[in-house]
Amino acid sequence: MALNLRQKQTECIIRMLNLNQPLNATGTANEEVYKILIYDKFCQNILSPLIHVKDLRKHGVTLYFLIDKDRKPVHDVPAVYFVQPSQVNVQRIVADASRSLYDSLHLNFSSSIPRPLLEDLASGTLNSESVDKISKVHDQYLEFVTLEHNLFSLAQKSCYVQLNDPSAGDREIEEIVEKVASGLFCVLATLAVVPVIRCPSGGPAEMVASVLDQKLRDHLLSKNNLFAEGGGFASSFQRPVLCIFDRNFELSVGMQHDFRYLPLVHDVLGLRLNRLSVPGEKGGMRSYELDNSDPFWVANGFLEFPEVAVEIETQLNKYKKDVDEVNRRTGGTDGAEFDGTDLMGNTKHLMNAVNSLPELTERKQVIDKHTNIATVLLGEIKERSLDSYAKKENDMMVRGGIDRNELLGVLRGKGTKMDKLRFAIIYLICSESINPSEVEAIETSLRESEVDTCAFQYVKKMKSLNVSLASANSASRSNIVDWAEKLYGQSISAVTAGVKNLLSSDRQLALTRTVEALMEGRPNPDVDSYLVFDPRAPKSSSGTSSSHLKGPFKEAIVFMIGGGNYMEYGSLQEFAQRQQPVKHVVYGTTEILTGIEFVEQLTVLGQKMGLGSAVASPAPTL
Repeated sequence: MALNLRQKQTECIIRMLNLNQPLNATGTANEEVYKILIYDKFCQNILSPLIHVKDLRKHGVTLYFLIDKDRKPVHDVPAVYFVQPSQVNVQRIVADASRSLYDSLHLNFSSSIPRPLLEDLASGTLNSESVDKISKVHDQYLEFVTLEHNLFSLAQKSCYVQLNDPSAGDREIEEIVEKVASGLFCVLATLAVVPVIRCPSGGPAEMVASVLDQKLRDHLLSKNNLFAEGGGFASSFQRPVLCIFDRNFELSVGMQHDFRYLPLVHDVLGLRLNRLSVPGEKGGMRSYELDNSDPFWVANGFLEFPEVAVEIETQLNKYKKDVDEVNRRTGGTDGAEFDGTDLMGNTKHLMNAVNSLPELTERKQVIDKHTNIATVLLGEIKERSLDSYAKKENDMMVRGGIDRNELLGVLRGKGTKMDKLRFAIIYLICSESINPSEVEAIETSLRESEVDTCAFQYVKKMKSLNVSLASANSASRSNIVDWAEKLYGQSISAVTAGVKNLLSSDRQLALTRTVEALMEGRPNPDVDSYLVFDPRAPKSSSGTSSSHLKGPFKEAIVFMIGGGNYMEYGSLQEFAQRQQPVKHVVYGTTEILTGIEFVEQLTVLGQKMGLGSAVASPAPTL
């Protein structure tokens, strides 16, 4: 698979841990060198889902520290640094070199180090006469966090707020766009692919696509470019398509309740960097890792919660049966007299039993882990009626609304303040037209529950500003609520098309439908207006030429600016698996957000616009 991002990023990190030496067939260096690893917080998050402590030991790393902690000298040992290229980190490196903390410093920056910082590093080490301590400086292009084979995040916080802030100036917007494009460049450099880029016109998606296209073009002109190995005939034969979207493309998915296992675990229990802490059966907290090494998680992550409970039960019964079988074979429980002739047979049974014990123990640990997680989840589901939220939100999406009594029943029923707020905002987004008396009843109900309504007011304001524009299009596209192209005279569209998400029976999101159309690469009214950037083609004036668009595509990278989630990730993976032959879709985003975290960003925007709430007074505009 050309797009196995997790594998390729892990290979880069292992090479870095082995002082960027070529590795042998076993994936280790030919001569073992003991070393120290120094990283910053951001790079720690990159390493965390990919490399465990035992892996560090395997590659000769005996000690590891955060760069901003005070460290004692360790002589005669090289240090591998893996840090972001920042002023603070460069100053720490110069200080470490001048104090001769380590024998030699192998510097690896998570993205390309800008020239001014490189000059600071050079002058700092020259002035302190420690330049000989710097062994090598590498740009690693690893500034992203890979959580699964097909899932990555740039870990860039609050992008949605920054891009939609009414007070943001062009310069701030350009800085964010540059940062997102740089992160995507790192992903493409790690995969060594130059994709065809598609995006809707206008707004952050086009801005990021345009900057990324230029970065790739500039880089392809350099002699030792990162895509040389994937260059030439092979890469032009079948390239992936990179589809870039902005969160406003489908706003509701950012806050919807999902009733599938992985999205539930993330949204309700706060899965972060593939780790999770939940209360244990005997009190105290239990920490678990949920990643590709857990077969149950991989197989059942996108099943509905009740199916997961059944699957745990099935696995438990199978485990008990296998244990009984081992006991029966080794314990001579069939009542036969023991005679010497069967000694060989008995020995064989014992050997088989001993060999199967580690596998049985491991299976039991996985079953216990998921039993515990599912039990904690079930408690939350019952207490908050999460199944009801998921079902009713789904119904609203399909029907484009909900009965008033049912709506108010949910808002007065079970659930946290945030559950109710999310539900109310989804109602706003789904409704073809806003009924003022209904909205007033919702606001009253939210205030009675002491819910801060800033986020609700923000979405309401967006919708009312754009409803007049939407009515012009409603004749041709009644299933889509079209938001305005521009607000506040900004260089960014605030809330754009595709908001209403008409879920068919197979729960296909608007994002998934659009990606499917883009991967087919055939004329399609839904995506014909999408821009095309091909960094390998001669630059056309418009960026919309499709003469060089070679579809259909077997592989796609789908990127969501402004926060993504496991619901979209799951929908895209299901689509890819359904295709004949199976397609390959990688999903990435500026940051992975729970429904609560996304609504908190909407709240901040509501406050910035002075849309106060009866509960919380608006924060001053920064």
